[in-house]
Amino acid sequence: MRIGLLGTGPWAQRVHAPALASHPEVEFAGVWGRRPSAAAELAQPYGVPVFEDVDELLASVDAVSIALPPAVQAEYAVRAAEAGKHLLLDKPVALTVDQARAVVEATERAEVASVVFFTLRYHPDIAAWLTEQGARDGWFTARAEWFGSVFAPGSGSPYADSPWRREKGALWDVGPHALSVLLPVLGDGEVVSASAGPLDAVHLVIRHASGALSNLTLSLTMPVAGAVEGVVLELRGEAGRFLMPERHESPQEAYARSVSALLRSAADGTAHPCDAAFGLRVVELLADAERLAS
Repeated sequence: MRIGLLGTGPWAQRVHAPALASHPEVEFAGVWGRRPSAAAELAQPYGVPVFEDVDELLASVDAVSIALPPAVQAEYAVRAAEAGKHLLLDKPVALTVDQARAVVEATERAEVASVVFFTLRYHPDIAAWLTEQGARDGWFTARAEWFGSVFAPGSGSPYADSPWRREKGALWDVGPHALSVLLPVLGDGEVVSASAGPLDAVHLVIRHASGALSNLTLSLTMPVAGAVEGVVLELRGEAGRFLMPERHESPQEAYARSVSALLRSAADGTAHPCDAAFGLRVVELLADAERLAS
């Protein structure tokens, strides 16, 4: 499959481009960016074409890997789907429900495959654990936490300069990760309450279809000394207490697995569990939480 990359930021540089270039079943077919100079810099080590016109890139690929800010991603995802291209999206798929719904509707009209890169869902140990827990009944409660330090003094994070992350905070950046591992185990959810804490911290309570309640506490401004990067997930129910295993693969390795998932979905026409429709549901829950917390 010929896949083109839309976007040139740190995530595109560190994850998307190397994963596409090294995947044995993919031809990394070119790069487009809103800044042509940045696209040229990213493309040069891989020897792939640079496209100054996104429509020219779309005309020469089978799918796109999108590493753009969420609001921009939604616009270009619709454009790519309308051109008949399969979509490898990042989370969140958009920053409004209408934008996310437009992506889903475009994929349905064009009958193209879509996969959203919720990082944790593509780590094999975590995926196996989620399948095991999803087969159990009798859940009572769950606790999900992400105490990141992206915006804390001294963090040195390459994502600290991201305007959309600074504007939307932990809820929209790491909230999707938490929801991506809660929903397949506990079922669909309804945001019961959401409260804003210090800086970008937020606390959510969600009632799930299984009857269980989950509590989410998220922050990207935790002082470095108290930070724990990544989701800590604890489940409690009739079968006991269970902690999600730590991730042992790099984001690049996980992204390569999401590329393989897109290839399978495009080949057999079967919707992936983390498709654009699942991405829309996550955006709907985030929008509800944002409204309740304001």
